Amino acid sequence: MTVVLGALGAIQVWRDGAPVDVGHARQRLVLAALAVDAGRVVPADVLTDRVWGERVPRRGREALYGYVSRLRQALAGTGVGPVREQGGYRLAVAPEAVDVFRFRETVRRARAEDGGERALVLWEEALALWRGEAFTGADTPWFNAQRDLLDGERLAARLDLTEVRLALGQHTRVVAECAARAEALPLDERVAGQLMLALYRCGRQAEALDHYDRLRRRLAEELGTDPGPAPRRLHRQILTSDPALDPALDPAHGTAPAEAAVAPAARGSSRPVPRQLPPPPAAFVGRDDELASLDSLLKRAVEADRVLVISAIGGVGGIGKTWLALHWAHEHLDRFPDGQLYANLHGFDPITAPLSASAVVRGFLDALGTDPQEIPADQEAQLGLYRSLVADRRMLVVLDNARDADQVRPLLPGSATCMVVVTSRSHLGALTATHGSRCLALGTLADDEARQVLTRALGHDRTIAEPDAVDALLRHCAGLPLALGIVVARAAARPDFPLSVLAEEIDDATHRLDALTAGDLTTDLRAVFETSYRALDDRTAQVFALLGLAPGPDIGLPVAAGLTGLPVPRARVLLRALEEAHLLQQHTPGRYRMHDLVRLYATERGRTLPRDLSDMALRRLVDFHLHTAATADRLLFPHRQPIRLDPPAPGAGPLPMEKAAALAWFDAEHPSLLAVQELALEQGRDRQAWQLAWTLDGFQRHRGHVRDGLTSWRNGLTAADRLGDPEARATAHWLLGRTRAELGENTLGLDHLRSALALFEQADDTAGQAHAHRSIARVRARQGDHRQALDHAERALGRYRTLDNPVWEANAVNAVGWYHAILGQHEPARRHCTRALAMFREIGYPAGEASALDSLGYVARNTGRYTEALDHYRQALRLCRETGNTAQVADSLLSLGVIHQALGRSTDARENWQQALDLFRSQQRTEKARDTEERLDALGPNAPSRQ
Repeated sequence: MTVVLGALGAIQVWRDGAPVDVGHARQRLVLAALAVDAGRVVPADVLTDRVWGERVPRRGREALYGYVSRLRQALAGTGVGPVREQGGYRLAVAPEAVDVFRFRETVRRARAEDGGERALVLWEEALALWRGEAFTGADTPWFNAQRDLLDGERLAARLDLTEVRLALGQHTRVVAECAARAEALPLDERVAGQLMLALYRCGRQAEALDHYDRLRRRLAEELGTDPGPAPRRLHRQILTSDPALDPALDPAHGTAPAEAAVAPAARGSSRPVPRQLPPPPAAFVGRDDELASLDSLLKRAVEADRVLVISAIGGVGGIGKTWLALHWAHEHLDRFPDGQLYANLHGFDPITAPLSASAVVRGFLDALGTDPQEIPADQEAQLGLYRSLVADRRMLVVLDNARDADQVRPLLPGSATCMVVVTSRSHLGALTATHGSRCLALGTLADDEARQVLTRALGHDRTIAEPDAVDALLRHCAGLPLALGIVVARAAARPDFPLSVLAEEIDDATHRLDALTAGDLTTDLRAVFETSYRALDDRTAQVFALLGLAPGPDIGLPVAAGLTGLPVPRARVLLRALEEAHLLQQHTPGRYRMHDLVRLYATERGRTLPRDLSDMALRRLVDFHLHTAATADRLLFPHRQPIRLDPPAPGAGPLPMEKAAALAWFDAEHPSLLAVQELALEQGRDRQAWQLAWTLDGFQRHRGHVRDGLTSWRNGLTAADRLGDPEARATAHWLLGRTRAELGENTLGLDHLRSALALFEQADDTAGQAHAHRSIARVRARQGDHRQALDHAERALGRYRTLDNPVWEANAVNAVGWYHAILGQHEPARRHCTRALAMFREIGYPAGEASALDSLGYVARNTGRYTEALDHYRQALRLCRETGNTAQVADSLLSLGVIHQALGRSTDARENWQQALDLFRSQQRTEKARDTEERLDALGPNAPSRQ
């Protein structure tokens, strides 16, 4: 097994070539801070300073320990991981597994070679380790200093590589690279000298002399100095065409080694070498995976045998397709010595109509130096001439902003020596079918990459001064490069204004698209989306607008069909059309989402639909969710009291499903169900809002979504009060009270439960009274009044025994046993809980069985029978995991940790408690999380085991 740690780019770990998830950004910083000193102990205070700088949290040591602990878990089985040693931490890893160490060692070996082919290979190997900016996203003084140091080493390596290539006669390969570097570093004399030599050897003596003159003037203006001896000597040699500047000759052929392979056009052919690419983007960041994919295609182009290699870069408007294509193209100019052709096809332009193939190819023929009198009038003949001129030439053709595959096909070269890069908002799948193109779909920028865009453009001081405003701007731009660029342009135009002013303007979702414009149609986000929307047919455009009305973070195919009133197969076709237009993304099979800003535009379009059309669509949406949730609830929790629903709107019937699919459906649709309940409340559909709270309740308790349960029952009570329905009000008070108590709000919870009990008594509702008493018992137990808890549990049991619901009765028997156990009355506790376990097993209700086993585990633990307790808790944990009851999984893990601690198994206790803590945090069960944290703290960082 091979493990590699990468810091020369995004901080990553690979095991046998596959990425390893090592946690969120701060956790990766801990790993990188240790990796730089691989094999050496880093004191805890030093490590904290590296990771947080001046922003160390109040409990920095504890936070650091948590990150280290989770890193150990993430790296388990790799043989690599942080080790606690006296006073600090050491990363147990061989230095050669860290790319920083490998880069420096390879540089050392390259310099020892003193030039030649072997040195060339080593320099290329060293620089290939870089995947982007070192420690991407890290922003502390220590990381920034390390990045500056490594950037200097990287530049030195690039310059040394250029020296070797020039010595080997590869001047045509490096000239474009040298020009770009000289533009970035206009005062660097070594960089200037390399460019002058490369230009001279390419037969561009005048340009070489002109560059020396620019260097001289700039040094005089900015530093008040003249060029040093080296550039002055090179200048004199170029003036006199000194033969010493010629590359060393290959004795076998009498030519410079690299020049023998240069294509005819670069060796003095009468035809010009076209250089049509627009300038590269000024502040390119990220896109490591996409750049690597294009590099792979380039390698394929070099190795291909009579195969034209085409890359189709797709994505929504503003996602940075052109940005990526031009950056990559400029980075690889040396690989296309015969030139680069570029055309903006205006496929989705707010002003210009899409260009015809005839207009584009005429421009290409001019760039290739064709005499106008030799250009045929017939379009097909022009295309044939174009393909003839590029045949066997190493060229790059960039076709930007294509409307569709039909616009691209006529412009494809016929030569396998060319590479084509196409960008389009349409999915060019047809091009894949006919020409084997490789599609590269762009997503949004990662959070740390988006932050780099703002920091580089606006300056570190300005962004660090207003962290909250920057966070808000990043949140609202949602990783869309065009939105970020507009924000930069607007902020740069008013450097005297605080960023908070712009952040406040963009914060208003209803006017956010109004704020995201920099003054013309190409930098107006709404106009960019508008051109994509106008390209849709009428039915697809209507579906897009309806999707904008649907709440929730994403939408499933059956829900979309219900919303639009279409059969599922037809809805799938129209959603696929929106996918191909990159206005919609199918992020998992059968589930679709929009970028946040595209969604705002879709919502605007939705508000323009006829009122009767949108009202009916939203009615279908609510009814579909309600009736399908009720179906899933009955399958999962058949013992729950059913509620009566109104018939659904036509086309909004429930999704048919088996029990095995019900929990997965709830998991997938839970965020949307919460949003749909809010929508129903806003629309005045109060009965449906209350009923949605009911159908969600069992699932939310099962999965530990207690805070979401609080939100849904607050809405449920509001809806019940509006309805004036006593049964609905009583149920809402009961379940809102129970939920508040589960969140530690015991007094408020008890108030609601007393209101519920009074309403149930007025209605002579025996089941409701039993439910209320059982919930009051729980609150009393949390308040420490265990005798009152037992009294209410026995009242609940008495009422449940009059009803024909064995699950309710068994739950009540177990509850009575539990409160006996808390009071130290172990024999009646064991008797009741054993009876409950038998009842649950007879009914076939594994969730209840797990609860009874948990109670018996508690009784055994408090009577010193730890082995028996361990067995009960393990059985309970197994059943909870089998049924997906993640709330009870966390409770069982906490209890197991207690038993392991009592048995002296501190390692096992720590492992169980850490898993429980992660679950409690994810479920927002703060009291339980706090208790578990205290247990872990008391156990100590590395408490020994007595095993």
